[in-house]
Order: sequence, then C-alpha cells, then structure tokens
Amino acid sequence: MAIPVLIIGKSGSGKTTAMRGCVDNPHWNLISVLGKPLPFRGKIPQVISDDYRTIMACLSKSEAESIVIDDAGYLITNMFMKEHSSTGGGNAVFAFYNKIADHFWNLIEFIRRLPEEKIIYVLMHEEQSDFGDIKPKTLGKLLDEKVCVEGMFTIVLRSIQENGKYYFITQMKDGAVSKSPIGMFEDVKIDNDLQAVDDAIRKYYEIEVAK
Repeated sequence: MAIPVLIIGKSGSGKTTAMRGCVDNPHWNLISVLGKPLPFRGKIPQVISDDYRTIMACLSKSEAESIVIDDAGYLITNMFMKEHSSTGGGNAVFAFYNKIADHFWNLIEFIRRLPEEKIIYVLMHEEQSDFGDIKPKTLGKLLDEKVCVEGMFTIVLRSIQENGKYYFITQMKDGAVSKSPIGMFEDVKIDNDLQAVDDAIRKYYEIEVAK
C-alpha cells in the first residue's frame, strides 16, 4: 500500500514552496488542480487537471515514487461550483454532497492501493472548525459528516510561516490536527523541505527509492 500524506496550511504558508528541493528530480511528479505557476525557479514534471479519473490515471502511470497533488481541496470546490446550480433541492442536495464526498474518499482509497514505494502528498487549505480545531478546508458540515478528511491519513503536517521562514508542524499544536508516527521526525517544528520529509518517511518505513 502507498502512503498518503496530508499537508494543510493557509494560503501563502509555504505548502507549494516546500517542493523547491524537488526540482529536476525524476523521482517527483506534480499534479496541479489549478495549474498555478510554481513559486520558485525550476520545473517539476506536472499534469494540470481537476478531473478525478485523469488524476487517478496519472497516479497509476507515473514512474515517480513521490507525487504531489497541489490545491487538492479545489477538487471539492470545483465540483461544487460546476454542478450545484443544476442540483435542485430537497433530497437532491444531500445526494449531491454524498457524490462530492464519495469522489474525494475514493481518491484517497485509490492512493492507498498504489504500489508501496509510492508516497502521495495531498495539499489543502486549512480552516477553523466551530470547536476551534484547525482542519482541512472542505464545504462545511454536510461534507464533514460524510468524510473526516484528516482521519484518512496517518501523517498530517501543517505548513506555517514565522518571521519570514516556512515550517511544518508534525504533531498536534495550537489546535491543528497535525500528526505523525512516534519518532518519525526529530522535532514538532521542522523545515518545510518536502524532500527531507520524504526521506524521513522512507527511512522510518524502510521504503527504498528505485534506482
């Protein structure tokens, strides 16, 4: 089974910037839901799509061991914006939210079934719940009741910016749902270098990168 990793954070907190160390590395691929330019110099082979079937096909066919799905939350948002006006009312609304939840849940389950040498990073914006928890941003209570996004991941990192520097938070802190296995990372706050994170995960689970 592959390892899905969730990364949450505010816009501008360094989620995408964390890929700066993955430039010109054949072991990395990028799936960009919005197709935004990278916030650093260099290139990472990428596909631009918000279509679930296209994304799953890319995940299956890619020879890269580490793949980032950037702005993954917009898979939810885009489906809602494209189809909500034709949904109707009553039970159709609940069916529509079920459909949105099903698609996202199926994507994470699909990721789990990929080969074990794969690590897939799912990047999403964060929001604060009614209880003060910092969690992945979705479309509100109806969707959250169907899918607890962070519960589908063993590793959840929160991207933050402090004094002009970018960091990942590796454990629950300041109300965020951050979490990681015991001993995987040396500190609660680490540099937001995605290559270093990838190395730490592979070392912890003894996952080798193909030569």
